[in-house]
Amino acid sequence: MSDPVEMLKADRASQGLGIRALKVAPGDALLEMTIRPDMTNGHEIAHGGYIFLLADTAFACACNYPDEPPTVAAGADISFVSTAKSGEVLTARAREVTRYGRSGIYDITVTCGDRLVAEFRGRSRTLTK
Repeated sequence: MSDPVEMLKADRASQGLGIRALKVAPGDALLEMTIRPDMTNGHEIAHGGYIFLLADTAFACACNYPDEPPTVAAGADISFVSTAKSGEVLTARAREVTRYGRSGIYDITVTCGDRLVAEFRGRSRTLTK
């Protein structure tokens, strides 16, 4: 069984970063995270790794369905469009593009208000029992 709500509750990395789930449903997830000073790089902007982690967590929530085997990332790409600064709240919206057999494709958009921060595309693989 792979309940995304339970999975997120047990995700220590996401908890440590303060990631909050606003919506979690099969094929759809909406999460948010506030950029803290310790999440910034030498340019005083959000480190790309944290933006990737937020998008990846939304991806995981969208591609795991209750009462089905766990689904994991097979690969992912991200394009950074704009920067984020300490104190800003980022929102990651994940949506399923397609599921076929044990594979899937998901698009995740990371925004700060109306500003696009990053586009992430995840490829999933459902594990066999």
